[in-house]
Amino acid sequence: MKDGTFQGMQYILSYPENFNEGEKHPLLFFMHGAGTRGTQLSNLKGNAFLVEYAKHGSLPFIVAAPLCSENTWFDMMETLKAWIKETAALPYVDASRVYLMGNSMGGYATWQLAMSMPELFAAIVPICGGGMYWNAGRLASVPVWAFHGEKDPVVYVEESKKMTAAVNARGGSARLTLYPENGHDAWTDTYRNREVFEWLLSHSKRASALGEDGFLNREKFG
Repeated sequence: MKDGTFQGMQYILSYPENFNEGEKHPLLFFMHGAGTRGTQLSNLKGNAFLVEYAKHGSLPFIVAAPLCSENTWFDMMETLKAWIKETAALPYVDASRVYLMGNSMGGYATWQLAMSMPELFAAIVPICGGGMYWNAGRLASVPVWAFHGEKDPVVYVEESKKMTAAVNARGGSARLTLYPENGHDAWTDTYRNREVFEWLLSHSKRASALGEDGFLNREKFG
């Protein structure tokens, strides 16, 4: 595991077993929730994602996890996007297998980053998040597997339902798994499910046109 800083933003890079800089590896970006915000990387290193992910053992991802030191990820979005582009361009990263996962505040960031940079991600996993569903056509070429607790009192389950429905209505491929008895914590069960990571690996990025933006009419949409 390697600690780093990019334009003041701290991050962690974790390498798979038998990592070889001369080979290409899949890359998974992880966006944490509001509870991990701060300035201490130790807080991020104790996040449930890194704890549960380590238990899977032999997964081949390079994991890149930034630390939010502001109120939300949206307050540092430009830095975040620049870091993601730089990290995805590392010589030992397989550019066709770059993935994105996040929960809660990080689930919102996952939706937004994917809509901002749909050409980059081969597949995404947003957990108990939401987004600007009117812009979901941007994800027509990005497979989505979303997760949400049906009893979530913090981010209502309708947020994931609206986003996945909007992606599918615009020609994309989005699935939604609901946990009937879960509240806001839809992430622990998701991180423990190895099938989620295998699903990510089943996708690779193919060159394709971006989804059509149907909201460019200034008179109608401001």
